[in-house]
Amino acid sequence: MLQEPSPHQYELEMVTMEQLVPKDHLVRKIDRAIDLRVYRSDC
Repeated sequence: MLQEPSPHQYELEMVTMEQLVPKDHLVRKIDRAIDLRVYRSDC
């Protein structure tokens, strides 16, 4: 038997990677040091 969805299931939260990844995170350091654009087909 299916239940009626609760109101919180309809809520969305918009976040960006800038908000999720700390400024001093290793991923940011790698991003600054290595240019990976050559591997992207849409650039």
